[in-house]
Amino acid sequence: MGNYQKINPRAPKNIESRKAYLLGGGIGSLSAAAFLIRDGHMPGKNIHILEQLDITGGSMDGAGTAEKGYTARGGREIEEHFECFMELFSFIPSLTDKNRSVLDEFKQFNIEEPIESHCRLVENQGEKADFSSLGLSKANAMELAKLHMMTEEALGATTIEEYFSASFFETNFWLFWATMFAFEKWHSVVEVKRYMERFMHLIGGLNRLKGILHTEYNQYDSLILPLITWLKEHDVCFMTGCKVTDIDFKINGSEKVATAVHYVKDGKEEVINTREEDIVLFTNGSMTENTTRGDLEHPAILNRSEDKGCFSVWEKIAKKADNFGHPEVFCNDIDKTKWLSFTVTLKDDEIVFPHILELTGDQPGMGGLVTIKDSKWFMSWVVPKQPHFINQPDNVKVLWAYALNLDVKGDYIDKTISECNGREMFEELLYHMGLKDRIPEILKHTVNVIPSMMPYITSQFMPRVHGDRPDVIPEGSKNFGFLGQYAEIANDCVFTVEYSIRSAMMAVYGLLGLEKEVDPVFPSQYDIRVLTEAAKVCLGIDNLPLKEISLGAILKNTELFKLL
Repeated sequence: MGNYQKINPRAPKNIESRKAYLLGGGIGSLSAAAFLIRDGHMPGKNIHILEQLDITGGSMDGAGTAEKGYTARGGREIEEHFECFMELFSFIPSLTDKNRSVLDEFKQFNIEEPIESHCRLVENQGEKADFSSLGLSKANAMELAKLHMMTEEALGATTIEEYFSASFFETNFWLFWATMFAFEKWHSVVEVKRYMERFMHLIGGLNRLKGILHTEYNQYDSLILPLITWLKEHDVCFMTGCKVTDIDFKINGSEKVATAVHYVKDGKEEVINTREEDIVLFTNGSMTENTTRGDLEHPAILNRSEDKGCFSVWEKIAKKADNFGHPEVFCNDIDKTKWLSFTVTLKDDEIVFPHILELTGDQPGMGGLVTIKDSKWFMSWVVPKQPHFINQPDNVKVLWAYALNLDVKGDYIDKTISECNGREMFEELLYHMGLKDRIPEILKHTVNVIPSMMPYITSQFMPRVHGDRPDVIPEGSKNFGFLGQYAEIANDCVFTVEYSIRSAMMAVYGLLGLEKEVDPVFPSQYDIRVLTEAAKVCLGIDNLPLKEISLGAILKNTELFKLL
């Protein structure tokens, strides 16, 4: 978006008396509240955020103590062209210096401590593996090129495994791709296409994680806490412990008006009646819904409850209008959407962190993800900058790991990771790090290992077609919109914080009729320089030879053909 569009919109009519009800306390609702205040000129006291837990922040979490151990389910990867993310945090003040924004400090931190991996892959119990190239054959590269050219309509509900040849899954490209973004073979190839196009400008540094940005602390402390603090200073009403159960609508033809929000608070059923001039925004799915946690001696038990939280509410309202999406596509096959991560807390460690530094050559926070190439669990680890939590003492260290193969027995532990307690998961990790002989000694300095089992963490990647995700503002809606990972946003990628923030900007600007444009998705895939560099990297060559090829055959079922 050019500077010509960066205006301060005029206040909408009667904004002082209009109210907003944001259902769900994740980054989608929090950023919607911020845009309602700054761009919509809505008084903060008129904005109500309903969250069933006792804390807001959604999937961007981070909590714990040095005595009981820390936990963070995972961190969303960020890059320079997350335009809506950068816009939001450009006006949220830092917690340490009110004269600086969160974005000011975020950028300075990444300039001073950039991520560049010197050990992206390991194997053979603590040996560096070759990660110098993507390892794509010409045929593999052409599969990627064809995917870029094809339309989403032509691809439909095709899975990754159905699209790519078997050799593709033996490449470093797949190892990098799957572990960075948590893709499984049964996920949607359309989402691979979106990721490839969204991040094409980073393809040259994919093997070293160049261009990936990180926060100083975990993402709750670094991003969510300053945002919540600013919203509270503007008198936004946080209604925690409120479980939304249904939304009523008045539907007249294609016109839809949200008329009531039903929720339960302290066991009592409550109703909020809403007017057409009010705003109701609903986060219709959560990738961390029904998370369970374990500890050093107890596994995290998979929650298969029929009560799926916000998914269950979405299932109810999807029956009320034909353009409210199809939740069953995303939340009805837990064994294809589950995922497990674990956070390790060490005290007075003189073994693990020095060993990782020697192995990788990367200081904590500056190396990014390390994947164990020969792990049956398909396991990766991250050593974040220390301290990773604001209240973390100097003698306490934290690292994080996760696995993609949850139902396969380990190489050291004769169990699936799903069956393991935190100690067993850590032992498997230490084995692959080359520390098998020092496991008993390391465990003496292990405060806790907290696994998190998430039944729906990759559900947004499930194969889907147009209409399965509802539009942010469904056609005919007067006061209602969807937020987050399960709303449809053209050209952008789910499983990113940018996606949720963009949905919030779209919903607020659209429903209030603001004379301001939403920041567009960075169009790297249309830059011939980026396309050329991507092709050269994927093919592993310096020059791209042109041959006589039928243009019609190349363009069939492609975006370019549709444009022409």
